[in-house]
Amino acid sequence: MDYCNKKYCLITYGCQMNLHESEKLGGILSEFGYTETKDVKSADIVVFNTCCIRENAEKKAEGNIGALKSLKRNKKDLIIAVGGCMTQQKGYAEKLVEKFPFIDIVFGTHNLEDFKELLLRKSENVKHVISVSEGDSRIKEGTPKMRSSFPNGWVNVNYGCNNFCTYCIVPYVRGREKSRSVDSVISECKELIDNGYKEITLLGQNVNSYGRDLGDVDFADLLGKVSELDGKFRLRFMTNHPKDLSEKLIRAICESDKTCRSIHLPLQSGSNRILKLMNRHYTREDYLREVELLRKYMPDIAITTDIMVGFPTETDEDFMDTLSLVKKVKFAGAFTFVYSPRGGTPAAKMEGQIPEEISKRRIMELIDCQNAENRRQSKEYLNKTIEVLCEGFDKKKNKFLGRDTYGRMAYFSGVEGLIGKFVNVKITKTGGMSLLGEIVDIGE
Repeated sequence: MDYCNKKYCLITYGCQMNLHESEKLGGILSEFGYTETKDVKSADIVVFNTCCIRENAEKKAEGNIGALKSLKRNKKDLIIAVGGCMTQQKGYAEKLVEKFPFIDIVFGTHNLEDFKELLLRKSENVKHVISVSEGDSRIKEGTPKMRSSFPNGWVNVNYGCNNFCTYCIVPYVRGREKSRSVDSVISECKELIDNGYKEITLLGQNVNSYGRDLGDVDFADLLGKVSELDGKFRLRFMTNHPKDLSEKLIRAICESDKTCRSIHLPLQSGSNRILKLMNRHYTREDYLREVELLRKYMPDIAITTDIMVGFPTETDEDFMDTLSLVKKVKFAGAFTFVYSPRGGTPAAKMEGQIPEEISKRRIMELIDCQNAENRRQSKEYLNKTIEVLCEGFDKKKNKFLGRDTYGRMAYFSGVEGLIGKFVNVKITKTGGMSLLGEIVDIGE
C-alpha cells in the first residue's frame, strides 16, 4: 500500500498520558508517510485514542465513532482505528466491533507501540485487526513521536498503577507499575531541551512511586537528575499519590531551581470513612500533615487537587468533612467530579449509590467554595510582574497565553514569535483562574 500523500486524523480523549500517547501514534503514522489533518472528512485514517475513566468519556467516543458510519460507506478505503483505555477493558474490543462493524483496527493500551504492525496487517485485506494483550512487563523504547504541544514536552517516567482505588479502572486497563530507566528519561528530556522545549512534564499514573521496580532509585533522585540538565527550562510532574509523597521528594522540589512551585496532590475526599472505602491508604490528618510539610519548605507553593463527591454511602457529614478541608488547605485549583460507577471496579458494586440530585447539590456547593478561593488568590496578582512561559495564542481572546511557575494562566498582547519564550508580564486585571496583563520585557 502506498502511504504517500495520505492524511491521518487523531482524536484524543482523557488525560495528559493519552495526549502524549497520541504523539507516539502520530510519530508512527508520520514514519509511514502520512501527514496530519484536523479534518476527519479529508483523512485516510482516523484514530481514536480513548478514555474510560468516566462513563461520559466512553459515550462521547462511541458517539463520534458511530458518526463515521456514513463517511466510511462513501469512502471505502478509509481506515478507522480505535485504541486506548476504553478498548483495553475485558471483552470490550469484540463488543465494539460488533456494534460498529466498519471499524478496521482495535488495539489496547499495551499494544500502542505495535500500531505499525497492525496497520501493515490491515493492508493485507484483513477485515478486522484486533490486538488487545493483557499486559507486558517490557517497556518499549524508541517509539517515534510527533510532538504537538510545543513548548511543552511530555515525558513518561512510569506506566501502570498498583494502587487499586475502588472507584478507578486504571490498574485494570494500564496494568502494573513499570518504571523507565533513568538514562532513557534523561536522554528524552535532554533531546527536548536541545530542540528548544522550555517546559517538561514528567508523567505517570503515580509518578512518586517511580523506581520501586528498579530498586536503587526513586522519583526524588530522578527529579534531581533532570534538574541538573543545562538550559533554561521548567519542570513539572503529575500525578502524585498522597500516600507516597515523601519529605525527600519535597526537599528535591525545594532545592531545584527548575522545578515549578506547584504540585498536584489529589485529595478525592476529606472524610476518613470515605477515604477508607476508596482504598486510598491515608487519612485527612495525613493529608494535612503533607500540606504543612510542603509549606514548611515552600511557603508559596501552589497546591492543586482532585475531589470527588457522591461516592457510595457519602453522607452530608462526609461531604462537610471534604468542604472543611478544602477551606483549610486553600487550594490553588481543584478538578471536581461527581462519582461515576465504572464496571469492573469494587465501588460499582457497593450499596448506597448516591442519588444524582444530592451529588449535584454537593458539587455545586464545592465548586462555589473553590471558585471563591480562586478569585481571592488571583486578586493577589494584581499589579505584580510575573515570569510567564508563552505557550500559545487564543484566537477567541486575540491574546497570547502562558502560565507562571505556580500554574496560573495569564493572557497578554504581543508580537509574532513569542511562543516558546519567557516573558515578564505585569498583571492589570484578574479573574477566577486567569489573569490579564501587559508584557514588560521578553527573555529567552
